[in-house]
Amino acid sequence: MPVTLYAATTNPGKLRDFSVAASEGGFTVAPLPDLNEISAPAENEPTFAGNARLKAQYYSGFAPGFVLADDSGLEVDALGGEPGVRSARFAEDAGYVPRGTGEISIDARNNLYLLSRLRGIALRTARYRCALALARDREVLLTAEGFVDGEILTSPRGTGGFGYDPLFFLPQFRLTMAEISLEQKNAVSHRGRALRALLPGLRKLIS
Repeated sequence: MPVTLYAATTNPGKLRDFSVAASEGGFTVAPLPDLNEISAPAENEPTFAGNARLKAQYYSGFAPGFVLADDSGLEVDALGGEPGVRSARFAEDAGYVPRGTGEISIDARNNLYLLSRLRGIALRTARYRCALALARDREVLLTAEGFVDGEILTSPRGTGGFGYDPLFFLPQFRLTMAEISLEQKNAVSHRGRALRALLPGLRKLIS
């Protein structure tokens, strides 16, 4: 019977990325039961790895077996690695409210703020980074990281994905993360790469 990893997320994109990578190793991924009813911990660590460990340790107290938690986001070289751990709150932290856009999503607001910060900058290299931690009974057992390199465009392209995907250009495909197919995304996903890096240690734990 496959070992189930309970992921501390309800994000369908994250769950898909984790599930595909886990299935390649003979594991299954499922959302942590009743996650919406559990108060979230403060994600106040300065690094992706620190937040992933914090969340894995915390949420493993609410489910039997292995609990998987991640912290992931965008690092832009021209911005000194920002938005980094504040990727989901980039525009909010800055109090950025775009003019003439009406009511827009958090993702769209973050993308507009990123574009405003990069205006006039030619070198737009960036990466998506994911840190994973696996815990059981409030003890962190394993950690791993994965990343994918790309560039930030001057305007969004594509309707797939979420977050900064419409701006994140992958030179090897000549497409943004919001334009590539699921098969292509499964091959390069920073979350998938992080989980694949974690699986050898997990196999040792259960052998």
